[in-house]
Formats: sequence, C-alpha cells, structure tokens
Amino acid sequence: MAYNSVNPYTDHYIGIDVGTGSARACVINSKGDIVGLASENIGLWQPEQGYYEQSTTDIWRCICTSVKRILDQQNLDPSTIRGLAFDATCSLAVFSEDTDEPVSVTHPRYDNDRNIVLWLDHRPVEETAKINATEHNLLRYVGGTMSIEMEIPKVLWLKNNMPKELFDRCKFYDLTDALTHMATGNENRSFCSTVCKQGYVPVGVDGSVKGWQGDFLETIGLGDLVKDNFRRLGGVNKENGHYLSAGEKCGTLSEKAANELGLPAGIAVGSGVIDAYAGWIGTVGAKVHLGGGALSSEYASNDWHQAFTRLAAVAGTSTCHIAMSPKPVFVKGVWGPYRDVLIPDYWLAEGGQSATGELLKHVIETHPAFQTALSTAESYNANIYDYLNEHLKDMAAKVSAPSISYLGRHFFFYGDLFGNRSPIADPRMTGSVIGLSSDKSMDGLALYYYGCMEFIALQTHQIIETMNESGHQIKSIFMSGSQCQNKILMELMASACDMPVLIPQYVHAAVCHGAAMLAAKAASADRNGKSEDLWSIMDRMSKPGRAVLPTEDQHEKDLLKVKYNVFLEQCHSQRKYRGEIDDIVNKWSENTGKMDEKEAKPKAEQGEKAKAGGGLNTVLPGSVV
Repeated sequence: MAYNSVNPYTDHYIGIDVGTGSARACVINSKGDIVGLASENIGLWQPEQGYYEQSTTDIWRCICTSVKRILDQQNLDPSTIRGLAFDATCSLAVFSEDTDEPVSVTHPRYDNDRNIVLWLDHRPVEETAKINATEHNLLRYVGGTMSIEMEIPKVLWLKNNMPKELFDRCKFYDLTDALTHMATGNENRSFCSTVCKQGYVPVGVDGSVKGWQGDFLETIGLGDLVKDNFRRLGGVNKENGHYLSAGEKCGTLSEKAANELGLPAGIAVGSGVIDAYAGWIGTVGAKVHLGGGALSSEYASNDWHQAFTRLAAVAGTSTCHIAMSPKPVFVKGVWGPYRDVLIPDYWLAEGGQSATGELLKHVIETHPAFQTALSTAESYNANIYDYLNEHLKDMAAKVSAPSISYLGRHFFFYGDLFGNRSPIADPRMTGSVIGLSSDKSMDGLALYYYGCMEFIALQTHQIIETMNESGHQIKSIFMSGSQCQNKILMELMASACDMPVLIPQYVHAAVCHGAAMLAAKAASADRNGKSEDLWSIMDRMSKPGRAVLPTEDQHEKDLLKVKYNVFLEQCHSQRKYRGEIDDIVNKWSENTGKMDEKEAKPKAEQGEKAKAGGGLNTVLPGSVV
C-alpha cells in the first residue's frame, strides 16, 4: 500500500494498535493521511489447554520498535508528533501496587513477566458461571450474561488460584489502560475499558453511584477490591480516580516512556479504547455514497446522526459488531448498552462472532485437500483464499452456474465451532453440516470454504436482525480487517444482509487509523482539557471507501433467504436437541450417583490404578476424549 510522503513541517499523530498477534504503530498527518505504518509480532504463550498469556514488557518493546522504525524509515522529525493513543485487545493486565512491576498470571509458577490473561483465555469457567448465577442487575449491561472473555471472571480466577499474599498486592488494568499507564505513569482509566469489559456502570445509570458495583464484587468473592474506594481497579471517578471517554487527554508522555519510544516527553496521550472500538472510529466516518436508503434522509451524509445507521464490523480472528444509539437499547446476547465509552452520553452495543478468520483457517486446514491446495496456491504466488476464490469461479463456469452461491445450494454449514458470542451467547454451541459427502477433492474443499463464508454472512444477518428488532436502526455495514479483501465474502455479506458493505481505503490499517484519530483529539485539548469532538475529527480525517451492494438477482436473493431459514433451524435445533439429551443425562447421572459403596469402591480403585499405571487409560495433556 502506498502512503503519502512526509512533510516535516506538518503535525503528526501516532496510533498504536495491539492485536492478538502483533503491535502496530500508525502515523497520520493533520489531514488523516497515513504517512507511516510498522508492526512487530508479539509473544503468545499457552501453558495449558485454554490458557493464553502475554507480557506487557514484550508488548511495550514491540511498540517502541515499531515507532522507532517509522521515525527512521520516514525520516520523520519526532518534534512534529503532537499526540499518541492506544487501542488493544480486551485482555487483563496485572501489576503489583508496591513496585509497579508485572505480576505473572501463570499457575502454579509466578516468576515471569507474563502478566496478561488474553481475551481468548478460557480458564475461568467456574468463575464465569458463579458470576452469572448472581443475576445481578449490572448483567443487563453485558447482554444478560458476563462472557468468559471479560476481565472480572479472570480476576476472580486469580483470586482463587494465586497465593493470597501475592493477590493482595495486585492492581488490575484492561490492556489499553495498562499501556496508557506505562506511557504516562498515571492511573487514569478509560470508560471504554472499564464499562465494556469490567462491569463498571457509569454514574447515574440505573442508580449507579460510584461506577463500580460494590455489592456485586462482594457477592462473587472480590470484596477485597471494594476497599479504599476501589483503588486496585482504578478508584472512583473524581475522588481517587479519573475516567475518560475516547481520546480525551489523559496525560502526557513521561520522560521514561519518551526515551524508550524515541519521542519528546510531554506529548499529549489520549484515553484509549478496545481495538474493536478503534475500528468503529476508523470506519464509520468514511465519505461514501451508499444509496438504497442506507442513509438517513433527515441529515447530511456526513452528519454524526448517520452513525446510528452504521454497523462497524471489525474482522480478524473473530469479528466484533459495534453500533451506536442515542438512547440505551437492550439486546439479549449482545454486550451493552455501554454509555460514555466513545462519545459522552451516547450508547454503544457490541455483538460479535467468536471466530471468523480463525474459522476460515480451521475449515481449510483440516480438509484432506489442504496441502494440495496450499502447494498449488504457492505455485501461483497467491494466498490460499484468493486461490480458492478463483477455484470457485472455475467450478461455477464449468456447470454454467448463475452464481457462486448456486454451487452451495444443497450444502448447509453451521459454523459455531468456537462457541457463540452473539446473539445466542452460548459458549457450548458447536457446528453441524447437512449435505456431508465423501468428497476429498479440491472441489470438496472449495465447497466447504464457500459454506464457511456463507455461514459468516448469514450469522451477521442474524445479529443485525436481532439488534434491529430490539430498537437499533442498522442500514449498512462498515467493515475493517483483511477479510475486506475477500470479494466473494463481501458480496455474500451484502446480499445475505440485504444492505451495502463499505470497504475502507486503509483495509489493513483501519483500526490503528482510528487510534491515531484519538491521538489527534488528545492533542487538541486546551488547558482545561476541552478538546475537539470525536465525530468532527472522524469527519475531517476519514477517507472515502468503496461500497459493495447486494445482488440484484432475485433468484439469488430467494436462495439466500431459504439458506437463512435453514441456518436458523440448525442454530435452534442444536440447542433443542442438546437440551433433550441433557435432561436424560441428568436423570442418568442422578441415578448413577445412588449406587451403593460396594459397587463404587472397585470402580474408584480401578481409576486410581489407571492413573498410577498409565497404559491405555492414560489421557495425555491436549488429548481429545
């Protein structure tokens, strides 16, 4: 991708995006043009099945390397940098209160700097169930149940597994706030991090007095975090803590951080956001002619009211769906509504798919024809997705198919292989296939791949339909991430949802472009902290995008409608069947539990022998049973 050459006399702003696999730095000028982009892969450790850990020390090193690389490659004068801001995955970062050093989250070892429990870490299963069993009122603001991906279940797991004397020394951050802390040295927190992922309810919402819900923390076993006005979570706003909406100036770059980044101290640092929300900032302000009723006729095409009709779909390993509304909209299975997280007094909702990029990767790599497909793609100097798209086109041409969707007319793939985030909000959801055959060929792989793309599009339809039925007014989808480059997937998305899909100019950089806009907002702050409003910055700095419109072929529309009905049946039938089986199994278990000690003792002895002796009964770590 070509970026504009650098004018050394222009003001510049740095956005830092920390994803699951890499840290990226993006520099923009005052017009919003990207003038430099660099990334560095970050470490990821998986000490046990379902455990995922990272290190703030490692991430900070990658950030510093990326920023210095841009300054060097673009010959950029550091004195032109006016602002800096972060976005990151919604992961839990742990530091000690007394030394401000990282505290390891690895169990049972606590002697390394792996102090991040990553968002996709699924260790707190029991803790999540305990939290949701409280049915506390704050759960209304996370779609009815707190997800295992959120941070309070992970804090509770640490409480249950760390030595007490170590846990009592810990303070806790969302990763974005941890990076802001490392940059500024202060303890200011963002509404985006705390409201969206830590159970913070803004003051005045549903009678919330201090933001943090003390009775909730006491009930789940985290009462020690209530002490000293919630100090270890960031404190109480305007008492012993300070909370800000997206991009508000939360401090300045410290001497230590400035030296490590190769920048001058004193640069404005903006309050950061979770990475998906930076995707909203980086996409929904784009200049575009969508047509077809996708714009509200009451307002100008670039008026901020148009944001209420736009869904930001931030696609990567998983996909997050972000929508803004002027009033709270409660949607079962959709996280939120969250107030103040981007713009003060406005509400955000977050739906999502647990796996999209990861699902496509899994489906392709587990098919018998994968290695053949990969080798063939490499011979054409193409990635496997582009190659399979071309193969689908060839398949359609061979049978004179009216569309690629025609190829999958009798193939029904339901792909919740990694659980369901929205709108079912059921981590136990799995996949199913109707139309399974013995085909191990390249055509068979291409059909599975198509079915996976169709599933992603149909589930997006389900999420949008659920949100609109509850009160949202979504009329268009603003995508970001590498999936935007998949022409077949984007056309399926537009046609399945029957609305335009907007592809941003900076396909790979929309999220860090959004973070850089937060840096511009922070830099605009006056001595009283008042800054330019976020939408004004988005309108000024966003670039034109490209619209993908729904199919005009009525037959294809009708086909996708029928496929959607089958999709819904596969979704709901799975839960029905599982419920019926669970009823039987529960009765079975109750009955089995009543066997007398005489019968139970030999079974127990057999189990102990198997554990001690190994052999055929031994289950190795990571085995599937």
